Amino acid sequence: MITFLILAVLLLFIALGLPIAVSLGLTAVGFYALQGDFRILAMLPQRMFSATTGFTLLAIPFFILAGNLMNTGGITNRIFRFADACVGHIRGGLGQVNVLASLLFSGMSGAAVADAAGLGQVELKAMADKGYDDDFSAAITAASSTIGPVFPPSIPFVLYSSITGVSVAKLFLAGVVPGLLMALALMVAVWIMARLHKMPHRDHIDWGAIWSGFRESFLSLMTPVIIIYGIFGGFFTPTEAGVAASAYALFLSMVVYREIKPRDLPAIIWDTLQHTIRVMFVIAAAGFFGWLLVHQHVPNQLVASMLGFSENPVIIMAIVVAVLLVLGMFLEGIAVIVLTVPLFLPVITGIGVDPIQFGVIMIMCSMVGLLTPPVGMVLFAVSSIANLSVARLSRALAPYLIGLCFVLLLVVCVPAVSTWLPALVLGE
Repeated sequence: MITFLILAVLLLFIALGLPIAVSLGLTAVGFYALQGDFRILAMLPQRMFSATTGFTLLAIPFFILAGNLMNTGGITNRIFRFADACVGHIRGGLGQVNVLASLLFSGMSGAAVADAAGLGQVELKAMADKGYDDDFSAAITAASSTIGPVFPPSIPFVLYSSITGVSVAKLFLAGVVPGLLMALALMVAVWIMARLHKMPHRDHIDWGAIWSGFRESFLSLMTPVIIIYGIFGGFFTPTEAGVAASAYALFLSMVVYREIKPRDLPAIIWDTLQHTIRVMFVIAAAGFFGWLLVHQHVPNQLVASMLGFSENPVIIMAIVVAVLLVLGMFLEGIAVIVLTVPLFLPVITGIGVDPIQFGVIMIMCSMVGLLTPPVGMVLFAVSSIANLSVARLSRALAPYLIGLCFVLLLVVCVPAVSTWLPALVLGE
């Protein structure tokens, strides 16, 4: 009964339009106040503070900063031109370029909204100049941006690690194969749509353009190599990788490409600070809300009720995925992670699901949520950039959502898709 009341009050606050962080905090404060347990309320500042002080969480602002520096420092433009030279000749032309560029950029920023807002503007302009349909251009730009948080490095994986204690390095490796499969699924969908609508593409491979694009973007393409090799070579931790990515992006943007001037840095840092504060406020409020759940034994009750409903792991996993997808339609990805991980982690471990596999499933479900109304952040970001209505863009996204959901189903049904690479590389 208490579980139902807590979740009902939380959903009521969200339905009233309160921010997710405020909804989480008010729910917890309200329940403790009604119980007259003001001693626990006195610990509210301490619990919120401790929720945001994990060393792993330090990676979040630095990866956000790295993404902002790349978007304003000429790195995204070079990546796009190289991707165009590589796959622009395939049926669908710039649609295929869109996917490959997002895959390359995802190895640097780890944030879907950064991809959609930064690289997305470059992609949409290039596709408009070539005469591509607005709906097609906006849809594939939005869909391809969801690769970023799955393919390493990944801000959501850092957050998941801070909550569960699962190794960030393992999670980063677990996202490699699913991220590549997402890119492949989207490229197949683009190829099908391009054939149906007879979209333009180049007639031949221009090896000279590929070589020229590679030389121009080589230093930019080294960013994910530095991050991944640095982590798994033992040179720095995943948290320190965010610092390394930011420092390298700053060096390229200011010294090599010279597209960022010292006077531009305050605006970039301020934007990074605003984004970081929004994320950290949600994490802080979720820390106190999570304490309420534990105090009221909600995870134990949820485990007992779900296992009482069925002991079949397939059915339980299907329920969990369905809940995550529905929540993703109403909440942003960070909110889904901080809200549901403490609830569902005991359930999935109870049925023998690897927490690494569940981490990938969790992030992929939240990525699908970013593309679905009414609260899909990427959906709204691309809708604003492309000047399309949310309803129109949602319809155009259907073929790509099918591809992404197919990959999600594959990750759910075949654990090795996400667990094979961590076991191979780390030998565990």
